[in-house]
Amino acid sequence: MPPQRLLELSAHEFGECRVVLQPPPFGLIDLRALHLAEMLKAELAREVPSKIYIESLITIFGVHIVRNYTGADSLPPRRKSGGGLSNRSAERVRELLQSRFASKITVGELAAVSGLSPRHFIQAFTKTFGESPHRYVLRLRLNFAEELLVESVLSIAEIAHLSGFSDQSHLTVTMSKHRNRTPRQVKQQR
Repeated sequence: MPPQRLLELSAHEFGECRVVLQPPPFGLIDLRALHLAEMLKAELAREVPSKIYIESLITIFGVHIVRNYTGADSLPPRRKSGGGLSNRSAERVRELLQSRFASKITVGELAAVSGLSPRHFIQAFTKTFGESPHRYVLRLRLNFAEELLVESVLSIAEIAHLSGFSDQSHLTVTMSKHRNRTPRQVKQQR
């Protein structure tokens, strides 16, 4: 992806034309980027790859990079009442959730990152982020699913899988409950 394209995507996302890339912490695997790379590899392996599909995947990847690795995404404001996660712990937990939201993450794993017991972690997380860990992950999954529904030509079943839902039905029920619309309705808004 040419640097100019990242600048264009940054301007579209944040209204500014500067990009300062910040690599993820060492050892952190970005599952969303990995899924996009796998989809791109599969399309390129086809006898006649679709140029539009390839360009769409590259654009989605670019938006993902701009949103997650340019420092523009900041932590939610800390609440004045104590008991939340430290800024460092909150950032580490947020990075872990951003990179692994589509896979199963236990509260124990998240608590270990912040050095708290699972019970205290849930309370601290909720104070810091304003929602429970489950709701936070659900929001990440739904946001990613909506992004793919609008910007890709993948089937709803494929998008459900890539977003961490067990199947298309699970995505449909969850999106209907929390967003008051179905994946098909989102896809038709393109």
